[in-house]
Amino acid sequence: MYVSSVRSAGPARPATRSKHAVPSTVIGLGVVSLITDMSAEMVTAVLPLYLVYGLGVGFLQLGAIDGLYTGATALLRLAGGYFADRLGRPKAVALVGYGLSAATKLAFPAAGSSLGAIGLVIGADRAGKGIRTAPRDAMITLATPADGLGRAFGVHRAMDTAGALLGPIAAFGLLTVLVGDYPAVFGVSFCLAVIAVIVLAVFVRAPAGAVERSRVRLRAGFALLRRPGLRGTCLAAALLGMCTVGDMFLFVGVQRSAGLPPGALPLLPLATALTFMALASPIGRLADRLGRWKVFLAGHVVLLAAYVVLAASATGWLVAVVVLAAHGVFYACTDGVLMAHAAPHVPEPLRATGLAFVQTGQALARAAGAVLFGVLAAGVALGPAFAVFAAALLVSVLAGSRVA
Repeated sequence: MYVSSVRSAGPARPATRSKHAVPSTVIGLGVVSLITDMSAEMVTAVLPLYLVYGLGVGFLQLGAIDGLYTGATALLRLAGGYFADRLGRPKAVALVGYGLSAATKLAFPAAGSSLGAIGLVIGADRAGKGIRTAPRDAMITLATPADGLGRAFGVHRAMDTAGALLGPIAAFGLLTVLVGDYPAVFGVSFCLAVIAVIVLAVFVRAPAGAVERSRVRLRAGFALLRRPGLRGTCLAAALLGMCTVGDMFLFVGVQRSAGLPPGALPLLPLATALTFMALASPIGRLADRLGRWKVFLAGHVVLLAAYVVLAASATGWLVAVVVLAAHGVFYACTDGVLMAHAAPHVPEPLRATGLAFVQTGQALARAAGAVLFGVLAAGVALGPAFAVFAAALLVSVLAGSRVA
């Protein structure tokens, strides 16, 4: 079991605005995430274009790839969280994850047009993300006072999303100047990922209390699921995750509904990222004051509205603006806010493990949702598939509203 003398935080409560400055550890991790996301999004921004219009994959195959992209992180999130707590070295475990993702960037050119090889590379890249996510988020919670968690995660996610905004721009610029030179995109992406690893290793300090080895046992980690607050959060987040459509499908749906040329597809994530970046910090502060779970559910309501628009098969630029803006609001209300809500339900010696349980359940559910949506879209087309998922998401939000 873990050391009982270390305190355990109670359930999350709406708080007044924190008077504490955002810790330097959070800022440092934000810089690492900014550079890493710029590297990652250079690749992911061109994947739908390459897969749908380059290789001609259908909705069924795209759903499988989108599910792999989301779900490959799942089980390794648990491993990353457990070993971060077990060793008392969340920074070291996070470095392993960032390093693995960096190495995969050089493997994309070798994958060529083979869907199997592309799937393996994506799986390895997402495995690296899975390993690093829980230790990184645990470092944020350990470095931040409880009443400022929403604000801290908002600042981190805003910096993270700045990289997601710059990545597609860089990729689009390279492909324009070098006329479709995909290996150049992968090469620059690799260099950026290596820089991020160096910044984490040299400039980011592990928070106090996260440097001593803990007597953590795997049994104690699974016992966390007996805590009503954490168990309810895991189940509700998983249910909502299963009713969300993968990003690749949403962007393809926007491109087709708005009547945009296929070449515009890599630029669509920019609108989502810009909205997310602008709203992540203020929504994080709002969540600290109003209640983090309420804001989390509100984000899904906004996403539901976007699905309704796509299900109606409306056309024109206004569709693209509304859906992509709603998509960005959804991420601002959910990504860091969920971790801020879950953290106080987990004792500090098991913080990374507890957060990993929430992340793993959500990731597995989203992977299943992406595959299910691909099957549905292949059978009944995009519009009706979005309508079905809108109805399912509405039921899930109502169920999730019962979680405190």
